[in-house]
Order: sequence, then structure tokens, then C-alpha cells
Amino acid sequence: MSTSNPVPVSLAEIARIAGVGRAAVSNWRRRHDSFPARIGGSDVSPQFSLSEVEQWLRDNGKLANAGGREFLWPRFETLGSRDESGLAIAEAARRMRAPRTRATASGLSAEARDLAGEAARLGRSEGPRETFEFLLQRWLDTHVRQLSTTPPRLASLMARIALDTRITDGSGGLTVLDPACGTGHLVTAAVRAYDGPDPVLLGCEREPALAALAAARLAFATEGRDARTEIVTADALRTDPFAGLHADIALCNPPFNERDWGYEELATDQRWTHGLPPRTEPELAWVQHLTAHLRPGGSAVVVLPPAVASRRAGRRIRGSLLRTGLLRAVVALPPGCAQPHSVSLQLWVLRAAPDGPLASPAAQDALLIDATRAGRPGTREQGPDWEALTSFVLSAVSRLDSPERELPKDAVRVSLLDLLDDEVDVTPGRYTGSGGEPSAVELSASWQELTESLGELTGLVTHLSKLGLTGSEPRTTTVGDLVKAGALTLHAGQQPSDTAPPPGDSGTPLLTVPDLLTEGPPGRLLAPGAAHTVAEEGDVIVAGVVRAFRAWVHEGPPVALGPQLYALRVDPEMLDAHFLAGCLRAPANGRQAGTHASSSSRVDIRRLHVLQLPLNEQDSYADAFRRLTEFEKLLKRTDALGRGLVNDVGDRIAAGGLTTGRNGQCPSRH
Repeated sequence: MSTSNPVPVSLAEIARIAGVGRAAVSNWRRRHDSFPARIGGSDVSPQFSLSEVEQWLRDNGKLANAGGREFLWPRFETLGSRDESGLAIAEAARRMRAPRTRATASGLSAEARDLAGEAARLGRSEGPRETFEFLLQRWLDTHVRQLSTTPPRLASLMARIALDTRITDGSGGLTVLDPACGTGHLVTAAVRAYDGPDPVLLGCEREPALAALAAARLAFATEGRDARTEIVTADALRTDPFAGLHADIALCNPPFNERDWGYEELATDQRWTHGLPPRTEPELAWVQHLTAHLRPGGSAVVVLPPAVASRRAGRRIRGSLLRTGLLRAVVALPPGCAQPHSVSLQLWVLRAAPDGPLASPAAQDALLIDATRAGRPGTREQGPDWEALTSFVLSAVSRLDSPERELPKDAVRVSLLDLLDDEVDVTPGRYTGSGGEPSAVELSASWQELTESLGELTGLVTHLSKLGLTGSEPRTTTVGDLVKAGALTLHAGQQPSDTAPPPGDSGTPLLTVPDLLTEGPPGRLLAPGAAHTVAEEGDVIVAGVVRAFRAWVHEGPPVALGPQLYALRVDPEMLDAHFLAGCLRAPANGRQAGTHASSSSRVDIRRLHVLQLPLNEQDSYADAFRRLTEFEKLLKRTDALGRGLVNDVGDRIAAGGLTTGRNGQCPSRH
């Protein structure tokens, strides 16, 4: 690999290439005089020559299993602009799929064309789809502040809602439209969720680089299927390339708060059947654009900021959407589902009336769903519990046309009479707060559960308080010494570059430090057979970072480990896994092995201490550690139950639900 000018890389990029932490690269730089000299940057953020770094890593055996894509990406970063690097990635994808064609994308420099060709050759050897997805994800991560994308889990949820709520005549086929498709997340999610024949996938995007990447992504997503795809570069509001087309489902995550959306030139547009959107309501222009493209029975799902549901300027259009039966449901999402992550965004579900009257009287209601309780705020990050969120929303939406079916808590049907007031506010929380409180039976069950939990806590307190604890100083060893002695093997997690498994295929869940901080399940699946560190049942997993330091015995199916997570596999003839985990997770142990520089500092796993005890004496310690772990879990569960009851009972009392005696006093006071 050679270029006319050195390609600069940072310490973080070198760490990513070598599959280690940044601290390890800093150590290499201090300890090895042969480490490449700095070519730019500053003392705090130095930059190095990629070619020199690659040679040094190879000479010193530091590359491990790094692929060629890791070395390829920094060269894309050196291209002139965000758009050129994006177009180059799209051109590389085109050449991977059609290596014999010679036509190239216009507007690319000679350097970009050469780089696209090199990426295509690498992709054909390391996997075209995987190489494209790797480059695309790195491009999106680099320009995350300039681009707003729809996360895959949200895109999948929107596609499933649209497919579940459309009314079809059973003729087969599916036409999907996204008029602001970006890099194609939503249309790709739709084709993955749809298992029928002959899908037609249509998208529109005003930025050429994003449109080219969306076309490339769809080309890979539809391989082996008889599908027609078309991505057009245009402003869908000003110049609709699909005028007159009617789709089965429409999905959209439109730009928010854009004042220059075409208010003046589109004042007489025929799409505004529910009223001209005010200049300050561009989102309602996108909503009417979607409804204009729905065929009878077709369904649309659009991401909107919460203010669209209540702003006074849009109440006339909201009222018309409700009266005509187009606005069928509104879902309030927890913060962290998509950009901006601090806002509780909403999904609006719209459906065109099918040919012939609806049989269900639910057409006169709007389904309002408050899913904000599916959030899981963490120490540093916020995000939803995607499994719980998806299950809850799909369960509620499945009752859209079944008024006789009971709705889950935090979902309510609201009649048009109640909605069409002076405000026409369709914010779910305004209506679910009073109608979603637990019943007397549910409250009784919660009190019973709390009582049982307190009873279990009392039993554990009795047992743990009687443990004989001494102040002696027993002999200890370290994890590093146990590795040398063969008592356990240490496997470090890594940042995988693999894509998600194909639809219908099972994958390996990827556990990361953010998952631990939010106390949620792994949020990503890796393709089966891909290279990554996997923890098996019975392995001890250790989080090697101060802010999330913990250790536990893994139970259940295998799980892949991300950076700063480690799997310790014990020799059962020398070590008890629960004994080892209990010793490792002692807070003093983590403090002793941590660097203490910041909350994101690493814990040196090899320096963690473990008691030196024969195997037959480890059993009693393992049992005590297990009980202590159960005590911690019960404390959290009891705390959550108690807080929930405080909220629910407080709401009920404040709503006048307290039973009083003849003198207006609570019976409990007598």
C-alpha cells in the first residue's frame, strides 16, 4: 500500500487496527524506540503514518487477526470531503457486485476512483457485503454529527408496524416508499421484514452521496430476490419523483425543524388535502406527502418530534387527519431511540381507508401508546430496552382493529370526541396517565410480590449476618499467575467488524460495556461463524473498566464479548467458577487493579487477586458469594417494586381513589 502523502492515523485508530485498547498503544510507544515517530497532531492527540504503523505492527507481531479493511478505512478519511468519501464507498460497492463493468461515478477524483477499486478487490476476497457494511458504518460514525440516521432496531420496529397494520387484498407483492431515505435504513429494514414475492423498493434522497449509499445497501439487501429498487436523488417535497405512485407501506424519518422546506412555492400543491402546512410545521408537510402516496389500505409510519402532536399551529391538520381516519395511532418512544437522543420521539401510524367501509368501529378511535417506560437510563448512556419496547408496541398495535381486545397498560383508545377539542393534542402521555393505572387486583399482586421479596431478603440477612468473618490476611495469588499455572485461560473481548446475521439466521449476541451500564440485554447480533471472543456457559466474565467493574459466572447461551470485557475459563479440577467470580468482583480488588485516572480507566485483569485455597475449601466460599449475589439482586428488585408501588398508589390517592370513613378519614387511622 503506497500513497503520495502519508495517511495519518491516531492512537485510537491504531488501537482499533490492532484490536487492543488505546492504553496498550501508548505503552508500545513508550517502551519501544522503534515505534514510528509522530508526523502531525499534538502531544495530546498525535498522528502517525499509516504505512509505518502497519510495518511496525507486522514486524512486532501485533496484528493478531486484523483484516485489510482496518488499513483501508483511514485512506477514505483522507479524501477531500464527506461526500467524496461516501461516493467512493458506494462506487466500491458497485464494483464488488459488478467487477466487469467499467463505468464509474461522476465527480470522483482519481485518488477516490483508485481507492474504490482497491476496496472492491479487498471486498471480493474478504466478503463484499461485510466490507461494504464495515466502510459504511465507519463513514456514518465519522460523520455522526452531520448525519441523522435511523438505528436498525427502530427501523425494524417501524417496518413491522407498517406491515402489520396495512390492509391488503391478498394479491401479493409489496411497494415500499421512503421519500427521505438517507442511507436506506428503513427500506432495507422493510425488505428484511417482508418474506413475500416481488417487492418494489423506492427511495428519494436529496444528497447524492446518501442516495448512492442507499442504492448500494439495497443492492446487497436484495441479492437473490426478485426485487426492483430505485433510489432517486431529489427533494421529495419540492420535486416529487414518484408523483401519482401509490405504495403499500411508506416509512420516513424526515428532517426536523426545517423552515426552508418549500412553503412559498408549494402553497397550492394538491398534496395538502388537510390544509397548507404552516411554515413552522414542515413535519406535517411530510405527513401529508406520505398519505398522498398510500394506496387504499396502505400504511405509513413516520418518526416525528413530540411537539408535532401538540403545537397550536398544526391543530387544524391534526384534526383533519383524525376526522378522515388517517391518523390511526401515536407511539411515544423513550429517549435514546434515535437522534436527537435526549428527546422522546414519536411514531405516527397512518393508514388510508381501504376500498369499502371498515368492519371495525375502532376506526372512530385513535390508539395512543406511551412506551416511554421502556427506557433504561444508565450511568453515562441512555437507551431503550429494545426487546421490551418492541414486544410492547407490537402487542398494542396488534389490537388496532380489535376494540374487543383488552389493551396493555400504557395504551388507550381515545374517541374522536375527546381528541377534537380546541387543542387536538395527540400526545399519548396526556391520555394514558389516568387510564393506565393498575387495577386493585394488580396492586394487590404487587404488594404480595413485595412482601415475598422482603421475606427472602430477611432470610438472606439472617444467613449472611451469621457468617464468621475474620480480619486475617490470607494468602492470595493473581489472575496472571493462575493463567501461568494453567488453572484458567484468559480471553479478551474485541471490537468486531462483522455485520448482523442475514434475516432468519440466528446470530451470537454481542455484550458491550454500555449494555452493562444500562443493565439491558445485548443490543446487537453478530453473524454466525464470524471471528469474535465468545463466553460459554460457566465462564467468568469480567468488565475491565472502572465505571462498570464487575465479575459474574455466565449462564445461558454463548455471548460474544466487546472491548474491555474478558472471559476466564477455569479448569474445574483447580478452580470453582463461582469462587473465582466472587473473589474478583470484590470492590477493593477492582480499586487495587485500576489505573484511577478516570471513570473510563481500565482495570488490569491480570493483577486482580484471588484467594489461594484448595478446591475442597472453595465450596463454602462459593456458596457465600452466591448468596451475596442473590442478596444484591433482591435488593434491586425490592427497591424497584417499592418505587413502583409508591408511584402507583400515589397516583391513585391523588386521583381521589382513597376509601374514607363516615367522617372523611381513612379507616386505617382508627
